[in-house]
Formats: sequence, structure tokens, C-alpha cells
Amino acid sequence: MNYNTQNAKIASITEKTLIVGIDVGSETHYARAFDWRNYEYTKKPLEFSNTEAGFLTFKAWMEDLAEKHGKNVVIPGMGPTGHYWFALGKFLQDNGMKPVHVNPHHVKKSKELDDNSPSKNDRKDPKTIAALVNEGRFSYPYIPTGIYAEIRSLSNLRFQTQEELTRIKNRIARWFSIYFPEYKDVYGDVKVVSGRKVLQIAPLPEDIKKLGAEGVNQIWRDAKLRGAGMKRAKTLVSAAEHSVGSKEAPEAARIELRHLLNDLDVYATRLDELLHRIEAILGEIPYVDKLMEIKGIGLITVSGFLAEVGDIKRFDNPKQLQKLAGYAIVTDQSGKHNGESRISYRGRKRLRYLPETSIDQ
Repeated sequence: MNYNTQNAKIASITEKTLIVGIDVGSETHYARAFDWRNYEYTKKPLEFSNTEAGFLTFKAWMEDLAEKHGKNVVIPGMGPTGHYWFALGKFLQDNGMKPVHVNPHHVKKSKELDDNSPSKNDRKDPKTIAALVNEGRFSYPYIPTGIYAEIRSLSNLRFQTQEELTRIKNRIARWFSIYFPEYKDVYGDVKVVSGRKVLQIAPLPEDIKKLGAEGVNQIWRDAKLRGAGMKRAKTLVSAAEHSVGSKEAPEAARIELRHLLNDLDVYATRLDELLHRIEAILGEIPYVDKLMEIKGIGLITVSGFLAEVGDIKRFDNPKQLQKLAGYAIVTDQSGKHNGESRISYRGRKRLRYLPETSIDQ
């Protein structure tokens, strides 16, 4: 049986079900309770804090209402307001309840039904959320646990680190475009060790000119570098002598490059550490070796996939994965009109873009 169809969701709500609509906030949440006919059991919303005491108050409030009105099932519904729902959702799950999500877009469109007003307030939104749950217009959020929670967190850290690394590289490229555009003709990559050794001592063209070819070559000899000699030194000095880079604010330019190169090293090291940790964690999942055997698939793709999907055993068919990624087909057809079909784009963006953004190692 497919429990994700709207009919199945509606069928799961009976006269023994207590439906709780929750408006999630950063520090304070508001809840209202209803039965399957949308009859409200409370005169005013329950206000509770995003703390252990607040969660326990909320739990006691729901249990009291359920016992008083003869309910044996509680369905807490909420809008996924950024990351603010995580703690409450985990608390509900750990206490034997199955929290559900309603689409914020649906809440926005439905809230005018009662008073013909698009206004938003702490009393109105929980009622709208509960009504959508009662109509079966909800989804079951996946809250990963154990090794899958670890992979998701590590993958998120890797993604953030990679983004930061990209920003730093772009800022370094900008620095060279302003102060030393000819550097890229000598060194195509800022990570080349011989170039980095020179930049640490002489970052600006005027600094390199003062050193001269002998001074540049001496830096490499002191560092015991092979493959860099007088020929490369003369090329670098020549590029510095003919540089059209800006000569304004030289001290600030030196400081900026030093900080950028230090940041580059820090985030590159951090990325390597995360990748090694991810690789070790993935080794604990039995079917990962099968995924890694697919041509063109590597560590980053597999870890990103599992971070977004979790345990693939929870899916009944490939179409569920397709929908999760936002690849469900949306048709444009009415009467004789047959427009172009497209994908929905409503799903996990990182999963959808994973093949494009991954750089497997």
C-alpha cells in the first residue's frame, strides 16, 4: 500500500485522531487542536517556547486534550520554517508521534478562505495548517538518524566548505586581476608551490622587481624546491616589470593577499579532512560499493546522494526518488491545447543538481 497518496493520508485521519496545527517560530511556537471535522478544542492557541520545558508543556497539553476527547492518535502538522522545526520535529518523533509538513505555499494560498484576508498572525496560521492536514495535503518529513544523520551533516559541512573555498578562489582571482594580472601567464594555478613561496615574500610586482631574478631563485633554493630555476625566475620578473596592475594602496593589497592565501589553505585542509571522514562513514553502509561501481560515480556524488535521500530502502519505487529531487513531470494540457511538459523543480535542490555540482575525486 502506498501511504503517500492523498486518499491514504485522508483515510489515516479518523474520529479518534487529534489534529494539531503548529506555527513554528525561531523562539516561540503556537499550536491549535482540532478533530477530524475541523472542530476546535481550544479557545486560544497554546504558546510554548523552543526549549525542553516548552516541549514538555506542549506534550502534556496534547496528551490532556487526547485523553479528554477520546483520541488515541495525534498528528502534529507544521510548516517547515527553515531549520526552526528540527528540534521540535525530533522531539515529537522521539515521543512516538509522526510530525507532518504542509507546504508553505499552500498555507499562504489557503489562509484567505476563512476571512478573505491574506493577513498572517499566530492564531490564524495554526488553524490553516491543521485544515490542510485534515484534507490530506501534507507530507511525511524524513528525519535521518544514526549513520544517515552523520552523512547528511558531514555532507552539508562539505558543501558549505566547498562554497567558501570557491568564494575565496574568486576573491584571489579578483586580487590578481587588479594588482598583478600577468601572474596567471606565469602560473596558471595559485596553489603552485614555487609561486606561493614568492608571493609570501614579494606579493606585488614592485616587490618582485626589487628581488630580481637572483633573489627569486634564492627563495626557491632556500626552500629546496626542484623544477624551478633561473629561467622561471626571469619569466616572473619580466612579468612583474611589464605589469599593468594597480599600484595604489600597496600595504592593504599585501595584507589582503596574505589573508586570502591563508584562508585558502585553511579551507582546503578542512575539505580534505571532511572527505576522509565521509569516506570512512560510507564504508559502513553495505550497498555503497555497488553505487561506487557505477561509471562516473565517485565519493562526492554517492555521499551527496545519501545525504539527501537517506536510506534508499524507505522508497517503494523510483518515481518517489524522482519526485523527491523535483524531477516529476508537469504537463500543460487543457482541451485541445497541449503545451510543453517540464519538471516540477519542487524537491531537494542539492539532489537535483548533484550530477552537475559534484567534482568526484
